[in-house]
Amino acid sequence: MIAFVRGRVAAVTLSSAVVEVGGVGLEVLCTPGTLAGLRTGAEATLATSMVVREDSLTLFGFAEEEEKTLFELLQTASGVGPKLAQAMLAVLSPDGIRGAIAADDVKTLTKVPGIGQKGAQRIILELKDRVGAPVSGPARTATAAAPGWRDQVCEALVGLGYSAKDADKATEAVADQAGDAGHAPDIGQLLRAALRSLSKA
Repeated sequence: MIAFVRGRVAAVTLSSAVVEVGGVGLEVLCTPGTLAGLRTGAEATLATSMVVREDSLTLFGFAEEEEKTLFELLQTASGVGPKLAQAMLAVLSPDGIRGAIAADDVKTLTKVPGIGQKGAQRIILELKDRVGAPVSGPARTATAAAPGWRDQVCEALVGLGYSAKDADKATEAVADQAGDAGHAPDIGQLLRAALRSLSKA
């Protein structure tokens, strides 16, 4: 299995990055927060998890090893595949997921598209004794986003199952949280805010 990739970032799309390793371009599916920290032409190291299917080999990439470990653990719960596990990490931080599971917080887990009340209860039941407590420590530094934050947030919402129209509305609703031109916004934070606005609607 491929545990990590290190190389020049050849391309960054709205849902993946291509990392050149030994003359081969590897496409790695990433959350918006991870993609926001990558720059075309720059060197990058991503922790990776390979998902093997009969008809495909898919690499999922993470900025931190902690996210990869949780991604793999989440998939051991009934009904949680790689796309849903990735969606959980796109919407909630690793500590947010651990905290919700530890506190039996069904409401927080159902903010993730694709997780209903029964699904959230099942995840809590199956993972509560294995996911561990939230890691206390200094807050993570927000990752600066690329200039096209609207496109990134909108595309992430569509990828999570929302219609383009709803995604556009939610992106517009959080525009005032993006800050001024001198400060690049945190894509993960904006995505979570957009999801909150959609859940209220």
